Amino acid sequence: MEDYDFLVVGSGSGLEVANVAARQGQSVAVVEKGPLGGTCLNRGCIPSKHLLYHADVLETIERADEFDIEATVEDVAFADIVRKVNEEVGEDAAGIRRGLESSDQHDLYQGEGQFVDDRTIEIASGDDAGARLQAETVLIAAGTRPAVPDIDGIEDVPYLTSTDALQLEDPPEHLVIVGGGYIAAELAHFFGTFGSEVTIVGRRQNLLPQADSEVAAAFTDMYADRFTLHTGHAATAVSADDGTITVEAQPYEYGDDGGLVADADGVTVTGDELLVAAGRTPNTDSLRLDRTAIETDDRGFVETDEYLETTVDGVWALGDIVGEYLLKHSANHEARAVARNLFGSDPEPVDYTAMPFAVFASPEVAGVGARERELQEAGREYATNTYQFTDTARGDAMNATGFVKVIIDPEGEILGCHIVGPDASTLIQEVVVAMKAGTGTVRDIRESIHVHPALPEVVQRAFSGRFSRGDSHQHH
Repeated sequence: MEDYDFLVVGSGSGLEVANVAARQGQSVAVVEKGPLGGTCLNRGCIPSKHLLYHADVLETIERADEFDIEATVEDVAFADIVRKVNEEVGEDAAGIRRGLESSDQHDLYQGEGQFVDDRTIEIASGDDAGARLQAETVLIAAGTRPAVPDIDGIEDVPYLTSTDALQLEDPPEHLVIVGGGYIAAELAHFFGTFGSEVTIVGRRQNLLPQADSEVAAAFTDMYADRFTLHTGHAATAVSADDGTITVEAQPYEYGDDGGLVADADGVTVTGDELLVAAGRTPNTDSLRLDRTAIETDDRGFVETDEYLETTVDGVWALGDIVGEYLLKHSANHEARAVARNLFGSDPEPVDYTAMPFAVFASPEVAGVGARERELQEAGREYATNTYQFTDTARGDAMNATGFVKVIIDPEGEILGCHIVGPDASTLIQEVVVAMKAGTGTVRDIRESIHVHPALPEVVQRAFSGRFSRGDSHQHH
């Protein structure tokens, strides 16, 4: 048995806390079964956004004729693009490993960690199988993996998850995507731009159901022009025959008593690759938490208090595995909070206010704060205003479609802001800063001088226009 002051399972954002523990002079164990750096670096945001930027460049060239510029693309070295991005990611992961291996305060254990009791972990498989570690403080930061829905025949069909899709060296002829969230949206943009025909089957009426419904509806309309969409449909069966994948889907009603629509005609879709992008599932099932008093919720995410301590004293959790916001910047924010609560003075609850999200599709989507529907359901008073990109000088020059939607309360406090259009991921930042570091009211944005004619004017004008009162009694 090896004894440590601090042990972390997972080497994504949990490593940030481990490094703080090491700087405090603690002995640290890191347990990791895969490459170092976690989902974001290896299978998530870093490779996908690198690849998506290539798609944005290609799309820009293809749109050149809108600006009376004739340009043709001679060749796309797709395999080289994918290989270079994955090599870069591999080098970064190897760099983190070298850093840990050369540190005299961190011990790296390669393999799958399983709990033996509340604070003892055994390495069940991998290079260090059989090792047993015990620690004063344990941090669970083991993340999530792609969820595979219960579709008839799925175990007999070669399907891709987002992890596999980011490593494909040939774009599919016809990619069928099951799922309608941000991973489906981003990968449809990537493969669609590089020549794949794309069909999306999603249960909700709109793509990006996590976004404000007005933004999601606009985004879905724009995607309907680019791809074949079967929204409001659930995939019920899949089969493969001689390189052709067939997906059957039935109309689906979403809601508390929702489900498949009886006696409705379904659709049958065929393609040569199937991508399952139906959400994420927490990696708690391999940790043997049944041997501990650490509790999980009904979806398998680790239960924590507002400080991110679990139901066992001295055992903490953060990142995707706590299921709050499955976003890297949320995990980093949680890591700073755990480090502060462990090594700082007075513990402070994690502050999730003004947690933004962005989807790097085309168009981009970003949002922060409340969505209109939540306010309606809560019966809160609010007012909204939207402003179109094309109604600004820069947006007009860019031929940009999309809008900024602002939601405020009667006192002028910013409740939320939702953007669909170019650079949404950048434009949302001003609103986050106002909500987090400013007074949090429309004044912060109205009264800041905005460069003319630059794109952020679309945000300023959305905050400066005439707001119309929302109907807080209306339920869609």
